[in-house]
Amino acid sequence: MARAEKVAAVAELTERFQSSSGAVLAEYRGLTVAQLAELRHSLGDRATFSVVKNTLTKLAAAEAGIAAELEGLLSGPSAIAFVEGDVVEAAKGLRDFARVNPALVIKGGVIDGKPMSPSEIERLADLESREVLLAMLAGAMKASMANAAATLNALPVQMARLAGALQAKLEAESGATAQADAAPADTAPADAAPADTAPADTAVSGTDPGPADTPNDEPAAAAADDASTEE
Repeated sequence: MARAEKVAAVAELTERFQSSSGAVLAEYRGLTVAQLAELRHSLGDRATFSVVKNTLTKLAAAEAGIAAELEGLLSGPSAIAFVEGDVVEAAKGLRDFARVNPALVIKGGVIDGKPMSPSEIERLADLESREVLLAMLAGAMKASMANAAATLNALPVQMARLAGALQAKLEAESGATAQADAAPADTAPADAAPADTAPADTAVSGTDPGPADTPNDEPAAAAADDASTEE
């Protein structure tokens, strides 16, 4: 490969590393051309599977800033699945194809700038795809909105029932109060004294006590006797 071709190849790989949401490295030793075509088809429209040269890929990874994440993976016959869409869907395609064709060995990769081991990619493939998760989310939101609408529709009925129960309670309490106020009033209080009974210490108004005897009558008579004696 001429130098210009190598430079162009490195630039293309660098751009794909930078623009892809994930890159999964695999060893394809023993796969036929027909099997590789089948693998590319299973990955869908948002992922590609390309055979690469390790030396050029190392240079591209260094320029893309992910050399450390791919260290140790670029050995032997290498191919890279560049994912531009849902990485879960691509991981499922690689896992399912590898189960049927053991010649495909997933070595690891980089997903959203983070290194991923083969076991982690396997677990990623067990997740639901983005479309399925969105559908589940939409279903949950629809159910929540339906529940909220049903609750709102039931509020007027519940308020009416509550108002009716409150009105009945108030009417019952008003009736009990009216009965208590209508009790008989002909029983006089026990501590009220009869009005026609005069107090014991009050004198009879028809008796007028006479004047008391004046003790000075005897001296006056004695003075009259003395006067008659002198004459």
